[in-house]
Amino acid sequence: MESVLITLILLVALIALVVALLFWPRRGLLARVVVHDYERGLRYQGGKLSGLLNPGAYTILRPIAEIRVLDVRPVWLLVEGQEVPTKDGVAVKVSMAARYVIGDAVTTVTADQDYRRAFYLVLQLALREAIAGRTVEEALEARVAIGQALLERCAADATALGLELLSVAVRDVMVPGELKRAYAAVLTARKDGEAALERARGETASLRNLANSARLLDDSPGLLRLRALQEVGKSTGNTIMLGLDGGSPAIASEVRAAPRAARRTTASSGDAATDDR
Repeated sequence: MESVLITLILLVALIALVVALLFWPRRGLLARVVVHDYERGLRYQGGKLSGLLNPGAYTILRPIAEIRVLDVRPVWLLVEGQEVPTKDGVAVKVSMAARYVIGDAVTTVTADQDYRRAFYLVLQLALREAIAGRTVEEALEARVAIGQALLERCAADATALGLELLSVAVRDVMVPGELKRAYAAVLTARKDGEAALERARGETASLRNLANSARLLDDSPGLLRLRALQEVGKSTGNTIMLGLDGGSPAIASEVRAAPRAARRTTASSGDAATDDR
């Protein structure tokens, strides 16, 4: 009876040991790998690539099988500021960003030991080549064109790494401080010139209007009288004196009419004088 009990205990212990060896997390013989929708799995059997796995759950025997999972979502790669001499010998600091996605997972793993580093180097060299062939002004004005040129230049190299290059953009083109001050001075002088030109245009237009008005008055003298009457009509307390020779009306400002009582007194005195006579 005791021997049967000992045998049963040993059997349970053996089963527990086997289960532990098979399913122990990260160290067990059996492993369950989940490939998500945004991932792709590479199955290896005995160290050899045996196939590409779509999203799903897979169980493998660790000693002879392995699954490597790759994230295939689009990602941005930032190339930090690179100090590059331009065509005219000025050192500028340029940075760029590239967006790519894994197009061929097998090629991405097998084409290079570190595809990210390799792709970074491809972008870096292409950026230096693009800036070195342009002057400072061209590099500042054509950032969009440079990005498009880099996209076309690096697309083939990205495909060779199993990647699909989606977009490339030049982020910053930084020039030395002395050149910044020079550009600021040029811009200030240009704006001052534009302001002076606008002032000259305004003065010319004003003089042209005055000359036209003078010519019109010479041709039609009566317009001056009408204009004077319009101005008098807008104000009060003015006296108009019209010459008998048909000349222009003279306006005496601030000459106010006498009060009605005074006018009446003057009229009465005049009548009395007439009666005396």
